[in-house]
Amino acid sequence: MLESVIINRRRHVGLQKVSALGGTVRSSIGPDKNYKFIQDETSGEAVLVGSCFRIIDNLELTCAVGQLVHETIRAHHKEYRTGTGCLLFLAGAWSRVALDCLHRGISVKYIITCMSEGIDICLDVCKKSSVSIKDLSVIQKCTQDLGLQRSEKPIKPNQETPNVREKCLNMSAQRKLKLSRHFCETKSEMSSTVLHPDAPDLPDVAVMAESLSHGCENAMRLAVQAAEMLLKMNRQRVSDRLFDISKVMTCVLPALPEDCSCVVEGCVVLLSDEQAAVSHGLKQRPLKVALVTGDLSQTYRHPGFKGLSGTRVHGHLDLSASSKEDEWLDKVLKLLLSLEVDLVLTAGLASPKVIQLCCRHHILVVEKINPSVFTAVTSSTGAVPVSYATQLTEHCVGHGVKIEIWRDLGSYERKSLLAVNISTGGEGGLVTAVVTSCINGKLQALEDQFWACVYRLHHALKDGALLPGAGGTELLCVHKLLEQAEHRSKTGSDASFYRGLVFQLIADGLIDYITAITKGTQARTIVRKQLQDFHRDEIIAGKFLQLVLESEREDAVFSAVKPDKAPAVKVYDNLSSKQEAWRKALDLVFLVLQSDAEIITGVVQKTEENLMQL
Repeated sequence: MLESVIINRRRHVGLQKVSALGGTVRSSIGPDKNYKFIQDETSGEAVLVGSCFRIIDNLELTCAVGQLVHETIRAHHKEYRTGTGCLLFLAGAWSRVALDCLHRGISVKYIITCMSEGIDICLDVCKKSSVSIKDLSVIQKCTQDLGLQRSEKPIKPNQETPNVREKCLNMSAQRKLKLSRHFCETKSEMSSTVLHPDAPDLPDVAVMAESLSHGCENAMRLAVQAAEMLLKMNRQRVSDRLFDISKVMTCVLPALPEDCSCVVEGCVVLLSDEQAAVSHGLKQRPLKVALVTGDLSQTYRHPGFKGLSGTRVHGHLDLSASSKEDEWLDKVLKLLLSLEVDLVLTAGLASPKVIQLCCRHHILVVEKINPSVFTAVTSSTGAVPVSYATQLTEHCVGHGVKIEIWRDLGSYERKSLLAVNISTGGEGGLVTAVVTSCINGKLQALEDQFWACVYRLHHALKDGALLPGAGGTELLCVHKLLEQAEHRSKTGSDASFYRGLVFQLIADGLIDYITAITKGTQARTIVRKQLQDFHRDEIIAGKFLQLVLESEREDAVFSAVKPDKAPAVKVYDNLSSKQEAWRKALDLVFLVLQSDAEIITGVVQKTEENLMQL
């Protein structure tokens, strides 16, 4: 893919590739993402993608830099499920910073030192501008009240909430009863209950969810429902405020309208027509269950398995592969029948022959089961997971699992599909978000949106704080970087001059990011104006986004949000996700920068400090 990008061979090739990849996700960041089709030139098949992670995951990145970017994106996505667009975009922007510095003759070592100082400045800004989630409801309520006052009685611009955050927090003690969750008014369709009703000092999830939905209101609604359902199921055992995402799973159902999406207790899975016939005979009665952590096949070997080397089997008996499999199948079936197992759950894949053979004997096999289901089934039924089906004993079999027919999709699909709910009835309850759409290509994107919202709520509760969103945090960082750059330029030394130059280039990359997420051609102009007339607390309170929307009213340039539908709720970002995205972006740039320096220039570390040219 990257081979088609025009690259200047006289400059660092790896950094140019990172910059090119960063440009591919420009339309996939911010609240108004554009879907893209990625087509396989060989097979002609296409996939619909709507996020940075899916774009990179579906591209054939064969070069070393592409694979490095892919692994970095995958690692961040696995931990946070959001922020990969920010990571890759800034990696591209800061790659251009490094290229610019190299073009000016600044050494690799000095570039790394100065850019590291720049990111430290940004992380310090995050620490100082973060908003406690306990204060979020108070700030939101105060902002709404001030907005009502502003609409009733016009006031001068320089008097508009110069210190909204501090004023709201000072008022919180006097208005504690009025602003409690029982009296808080919200226009949100989401339920306004807190995660812990017996701990009223904890944040209102509805307010936090609105601030973190980032345009995915339906997905966030499902995430809030999942959180509240888990609380209801585990109320007696709740000891902290964390959203236990390990007990949440998804089931994707095609052919149903999107408004059919919902959250249900238990584990909902799709079964084929063969499995559906068996499940009808097992429904609504206690079942014996066996758990297999690997693949249910004769050829499966657990990770780390090492066969015996140097051994030979003497004799004339030569069993073919098919006869070995038949022998294994016969052994497994006899074992399951002797233990009276009704249901086999496997974390991996199951051999089609195993599924068919078990179905003929009224044993249901369900594959690709989430490890969280194993934990819940183990705690409530006493089942003991095994690596191989041949290891099963009476002690490993659990009792008490139930299967219910949740929905029959035979009328929607040509082939028969049945959705069943596997429940344990114990305390280790699970919830499933059923994601539906009539457009099969959208199902993956809708599922990704749900998980992004779930992880945003989880990390918000875990961090205990949020950052101003919609470019607010980046704008604060830009102001601080330019302030430091100006200070450095006044010292007169060459080292300080170049340090200030690097700070300014990092700030330019952040301005590019702000422009991209606001999807506006005037955003850069507004940023410059905000920096000239800087008010930190107005930016924290969402003043920047308000200015962008007001600009739209004056000039019909911004088409993302209609003037009469400007968001009343302030936008926030996750603290840990943003900080980690920035760190990973810079680490990626440094790794490629140093690799390029070693391969292309052959520069050694000891002589680098003498190579900076004025």
